[in-house]
Amino acid sequence: MWSPLLRFLAASGKAAVLLRSLAACVLLAAAWADVRAGAFTGSVSPGLLALSAALVGVALVPLPLFEEPRPFVYVGGAAATASLVCSAALHLGHDAAGAPSAHPAFEPVALLVVLAFVTRRGPASSGAPVALLLVAAVVLRPLSTGVREDSLIVALGLTLVAVLVAGASVTARLVVAVRRQRAHRTRLEQRIELARDLHDYVAHHVSGIVVQAQGARAVAARRPDLVLPALQRIEETGAETLASMRRMVAGLTAGESDVAPAAPAGMDDLRALVRGFALNGVPAYLTEEGPTDTVPPEVAATLHRVTVESLTNIREHARHCRHVSVHVRVRPHEAAVRITNDGTGPRASLSGYDLKGLGERVTLAGGTFRAEATAEGAWQVRARMPLTTRRPV
Repeated sequence: MWSPLLRFLAASGKAAVLLRSLAACVLLAAAWADVRAGAFTGSVSPGLLALSAALVGVALVPLPLFEEPRPFVYVGGAAATASLVCSAALHLGHDAAGAPSAHPAFEPVALLVVLAFVTRRGPASSGAPVALLLVAAVVLRPLSTGVREDSLIVALGLTLVAVLVAGASVTARLVVAVRRQRAHRTRLEQRIELARDLHDYVAHHVSGIVVQAQGARAVAARRPDLVLPALQRIEETGAETLASMRRMVAGLTAGESDVAPAAPAGMDDLRALVRGFALNGVPAYLTEEGPTDTVPPEVAATLHRVTVESLTNIREHARHCRHVSVHVRVRPHEAAVRITNDGTGPRASLSGYDLKGLGERVTLAGGTFRAEATAEGAWQVRARMPLTTRRPV
């Protein structure tokens, strides 16, 4: 119910222009009402009333131009002080018999506008006392010409209006602060994901370079003709690794005003990853089951990340394997990936950014993750993800 109003109060651009235009119309209407009612031509210090209203009106002029929060406090404090001094002078020197039946409207409205600026954009520490002074100036203005029944009613009404204005401004301020905090947390989460991706991609490609270099050295004496293709593959892998590092480091170092990081890796990237995998001449085989191209991008990115980390661990810990397979299955409500190898080397470490950290990421996204030996003695990594992922609160 209240969210549209809060979004409107916290908005900038057209909404801010509309709010300021509305405030200007209300001020003009209040000034016109005062002139029609003869508020500045009566017998109760008309010059002092006009001076007080003029001082507060002048304070309104520079408020929309300020960018820093501190000037709002100075202007608000000056307007409140001028109004309170004039109210005290009126109270001490007025003639009760000549008190007007109508109370000036322009000055209280102008003070309310200043109050809105101070509570919305002023510093929190020094803005609170100034806001209290402005509320006092608004409430005491109708009482300056005498404490009567009509002035008490007007003062009560202005008190309620002042509380509403201050509350709405503070609410808008809090909404903007929450939005900024949420945006900052989103950027931080993106940078954490990029940092993890940086480890996954670089570890995968660097381990591939190492294996290819070892293979080239092993065949150099017996098959010199295979050395050149191996060096070309090493060059291509190194160039791809460098490009990935540049993209991810650029995302990590992006400023708050920069564009969002590039889209996460998807199913096409997973297919290319499996096609490019080779360990001692043993390729990886990809099988797909179901409509894999309909997988949401965030789910496909998680499946790709699981595959990258699993293939990297195979290169590091199962160098004697003879079969590597990647199976992707998509069902109506979930997607799953299974990476299997028959290597006999030591199993992957489950610490740091390896499979343990990967399992935490899958679990936080609402999925399940397992890395274990099969009954046939092979090693497999399995991850299942709902097609609608969730983020941690």
